[in-house]
Amino acid sequence: MRLANASLEVADDCDALLESYVDRGLDLVSPYGWGGGAIVMFDARASTTVAGQSTANARVPTTTRATSNESGTNVQEVGVDEPDVVKVAGDLLFRIQDNVLTTHDVAGDEPRQLSSLQLPDLHDGELLLSGDRLVVLGDLGRRHQPTGARILVVDVSRPGTPQVVEETDYSASISAARLHGDVVRVVLDNGLPDLDFRLPHGKFSEDSAERFNRRLVRETTLADWLPTVGDEPAVDCGDVAVPTMETTLGTTTVVTFEPAVVEPVTTAVATTSTASYFSPDRFYLAAGPASFGWWGTPTIDCFETCPGGDGSTELFAFALDGTDTTYVASGTVEGQVRDRWSMDHADGALRVALGATNETGNFSSVVTLRETGTTLTEIGRVDKLGVNEEIKSVRWFDTLAIVVTFRQTDPLYAIDLTDPDEPELMGELKIPGFSEYLHPLGERRLIGVGQDADSRGMTRGAQAALFDVTDLTDPRQLDVVAYPKHSMAGAGIDPRQFTWLPDRRTALTVVSQGWRGRTGWVSVLSLQAGEISNRMVEVEYGDEVAEVRLVPLADGRVVLVTGDAVSFFDLS
Repeated sequence: MRLANASLEVADDCDALLESYVDRGLDLVSPYGWGGGAIVMFDARASTTVAGQSTANARVPTTTRATSNESGTNVQEVGVDEPDVVKVAGDLLFRIQDNVLTTHDVAGDEPRQLSSLQLPDLHDGELLLSGDRLVVLGDLGRRHQPTGARILVVDVSRPGTPQVVEETDYSASISAARLHGDVVRVVLDNGLPDLDFRLPHGKFSEDSAERFNRRLVRETTLADWLPTVGDEPAVDCGDVAVPTMETTLGTTTVVTFEPAVVEPVTTAVATTSTASYFSPDRFYLAAGPASFGWWGTPTIDCFETCPGGDGSTELFAFALDGTDTTYVASGTVEGQVRDRWSMDHADGALRVALGATNETGNFSSVVTLRETGTTLTEIGRVDKLGVNEEIKSVRWFDTLAIVVTFRQTDPLYAIDLTDPDEPELMGELKIPGFSEYLHPLGERRLIGVGQDADSRGMTRGAQAALFDVTDLTDPRQLDVVAYPKHSMAGAGIDPRQFTWLPDRRTALTVVSQGWRGRTGWVSVLSLQAGEISNRMVEVEYGDEVAEVRLVPLADGRVVLVTGDAVSFFDLS
């Protein structure tokens, strides 16, 4: 690994690398294990461009930024594909349901299944597609108790007889994955080692427990800290960078390969990430201080549960070029990066939405940073967003940011980023409820999917709202659709359950009676003259509501994928 500043350093050899892990681990161990609580649980899983309009004098902030993808997935960045349970390529549709991969022909009047392939010992699988190679990413081991990650490469050049051509198991979990052209990058996360700590009990005092637990940390090997493939390390000691500042202890590893070749290139940082973001040519890793306690197991890209944090956040920037992932800069920001949607890269600047922590005031901020040599240097900021509120959603455009916060009302903030050195809060809109997911509909409008709420901030059910930001000093809500009481909008948790059909001016989104509720509908939202008309189509029941996808095809049709069927969706 090539390093160029003091924020990261490479150990002299493997012994020195292990010593750095052990020293940092000893600072965290206590009579009660990691972190000092009476009971602490860890999970290996961590926490996910069209040019703006211009005139002769100045650029005007707009909401124009493409998010469609040829593979059928609603993505954060154009040109950067994301994993999903469904992928399309021409007349072929590939679908994975847990550990069964099916191939379908969608050229005719009805989808026709061509093949079914069982993938043993894999759970919660997702797909990336590059040419005639399908990359399958999933958990290894028992359901809800994964022992690592499995990455498969499947040759689908003969759709009727797909074949697994590569299989790699890692002793880590997948926190993110992206496809840049023909290059796959998978982010692996190793948390703190699962050691057989002893707790104080009876005559076994706290001092005895702490001495015992510290001995266990001293006896760890690099296999406890770094991901492995079989009995071999997945990354060389010389490719592991150690932060010189305080960050969460663990290891984040980026595995890069081309599915047609499968010769992995790995690089790692000795910290656990709280969020990671990929632009077309940059990868950013956000790492905060250690946080201990109980939390759920997040899926890839943190769709269900994102880890919290406090204090400051360290940001590490990597340049992407082919299969190279090269560290270029780092910096510190005060505040919390909520998730990958809180970061964006445009015109050489990193833009970050930061939530409040004990290092900040009781408000959120938008900060811009630029690479100055090997340092991410803050160049501009807007503070006092959502005082005493938390960020619910962020959407970035070339020269505009829309930030939604919430406590009792939904302030929607429009921030002009035309000059990254001087970002400016232009206007705000306060309405009941909040948008959890925002999607651009053109230069001046966007749709928000989230929750309705009363004047006390109590949520009542899902809603979809249409916004006009023609005048950034006066953003307006044009129309709103309220869904049944206690309902939830799937796109607020997983944006892959939202599909925008620009030629029809129609949005499709999944609504359920609770995220794991009994009934799921497709909400067909038709937009015309600033108004929304809604048609609800019942499509699924039970836990499989979360698996519903609406996949647009090049011929204008839409494929509906439910728990037990692949069919065409009636748009009429």
